[in-house]
Amino acid sequence: MDWKKWLKFDPYKKLWSLIGGRMWTHIWRDLWHQAEFLMMMLWFFTGIGIYIWLGWFGVLLFCIFHTYGFLNGHFFWGKKWIPGQGKGGYDGTD
Repeated sequence: MDWKKWLKFDPYKKLWSLIGGRMWTHIWRDLWHQAEFLMMMLWFFTGIGIYIWLGWFGVLLFCIFHTYGFLNGHFFWGKKWIPGQGKGGYDGTD
């Protein structure tokens, strides 16, 4: 690793370059494609936890924010999925 280059990274890029070695969106995307059912269960239990903590209003807010994120995900993840994407270097390129 080129530490002089690493010191110029923003805090997020420094963190993901040390933990996982690539952008977390790429790691999360791999998890989604490899264990889709488990990821759906994660969302399901997150919704139950929000219901217990905040009630139906919290669930409504969760649905609104999740839909917003879902739509934005289609803007940013519109490319074909490539397993292991982003392993090419510390800058997230292949």
